[in-house]
Amino acid sequence: MARSRKNADEALLRGLACGATVENAARAARISARTAHRRLKEEGFQKRLRDMRAEMVQRTTGMLTASGMEASKTLIALLDSANPPTVRRSAAQTILELGLRLRENTEMEERIAALEARAAAVDPGS
Repeated sequence: MARSRKNADEALLRGLACGATVENAARAARISARTAHRRLKEEGFQKRLRDMRAEMVQRTTGMLTASGMEASKTLIALLDSANPPTVRRSAAQTILELGLRLRENTEMEERIAALEARAAAVDPGS
């Protein structure tokens, strides 16, 4: 019995982590919606769900980061004068917007790291 609950919990977690409703995730896990709601009240189950979602986001981010260079090359290739002006304009706008966002995010990360370093220097125990 413990093995089937474990399997059901894993199926329920996967469904919920992927964005299914509680009812649909419960159906996929072959448990009742009431049981699913009961599981969702358990602190340990909630933590496992948060961890699974965080891992999915981390993996997705990694995949997007890995494909970033190829996507950048594609956008740059669209700037070629052989393409229609609307395509070139759209590619240029996208490149500029994404470049600005990337720079802003990088600067923000650097500022946060500097603040964290200062805070750690002031309070070495944290």
